[in-house]
Amino acid sequence: MANVVEIIAGSYEQIIFGYKLTGESQSEWTATADFTHHAHTKSISAVAASERFVVTGSKDETIQLYDMVKGVEHGALLHHDGTITCLEFYGSSHLLSGGEDGLICVWSTKKWECLKSIKAHRGQVSSLSVHPSGKLALSVGTDKTLRTWNLVDGRAAFIKNIKLNAQIVRWSPKGDRYVVVIDDKVDIYDLETASLTGSIINPKRISSIKFITNSILAIAGDEEKVRLCDMGTETWLCEFTAHETRVKAVDCFNTDEFCVLVTASNDGFIKMWKLQIGEALKPPTLLGEVNTTARLTCLAVWRPESILEVKDDTEPGPTTSEVVELAKELTRTKRVRIAAEEVVIEDESEPKRKVKRGTGRRQKKQ
Repeated sequence: MANVVEIIAGSYEQIIFGYKLTGESQSEWTATADFTHHAHTKSISAVAASERFVVTGSKDETIQLYDMVKGVEHGALLHHDGTITCLEFYGSSHLLSGGEDGLICVWSTKKWECLKSIKAHRGQVSSLSVHPSGKLALSVGTDKTLRTWNLVDGRAAFIKNIKLNAQIVRWSPKGDRYVVVIDDKVDIYDLETASLTGSIINPKRISSIKFITNSILAIAGDEEKVRLCDMGTETWLCEFTAHETRVKAVDCFNTDEFCVLVTASNDGFIKMWKLQIGEALKPPTLLGEVNTTARLTCLAVWRPESILEVKDDTEPGPTTSEVVELAKELTRTKRVRIAAEEVVIEDESEPKRKVKRGTGRRQKKQ
């Protein structure tokens, strides 16, 4: 394994675990404990990684920062009132956070300022996802809506009532489609038309998903199995028993030879699986495992050189200019009235109101 790879996992016990992966051979890998840190005062609910930083969110209302290059704590972000429900980096320049308070906050990773916050949902923000171009974002919440945000001009593009509470939303790696998870169902949407193109039903409620390629999705739920499905044909490709209890989180990264699927469970184990992407996809084989002895809740893979790139499929995704035009069209034709502040995550040339590092909690009016 030519590059450093580290697995970061959060737990109910408020501890974050870091394990460095060593590929001794193509069939056996070792996870060596790098650090453990009592990061929060309540259980950890979310984790995300960029090329330098790892961030964790918790029910204690804080986001903790870690500089993985220097190997030090980097402070805390305070803005949300309630549980931090989701975290996602856009490249190395911005972090987006969602919370129980219905807010989506956009943070600059240069000075860790809260550039903007928007009241995104009337309930909590359950999940968010930024388009690969950085021009659009999706969010779902407990107000039973799917909301599309035009990050070019900071407007709400449109709101879709989905009648049920969705727990996960994700763009595909190329950004030509997105998926919405509601209980045990994955709904597949096309970007250009914003229409539902198909659905896949999992036997159990879904807890985590991860795009392996632009068309292959890994699905974990309230059971021991992990399943891989084809988004194009809406068919199951394979399944395998990953843990002894329910799988809480799944992530992946690519080596030169194969894809590595990483799973975490309530049984305390983190496992690495070797997956060969081919025409006849076979269940992965176990590369290695480590027992944290904790009840794991979330998982991320950190690599210093780049954010985990999935392998390309043959069909090209939409270009940046096409995404911008789609965003503008959505805003013109389907925009609804919504109270929102401006969100522009790509332009930091204009001076902004300074926010003291590590703070940013909204002050109550006297």
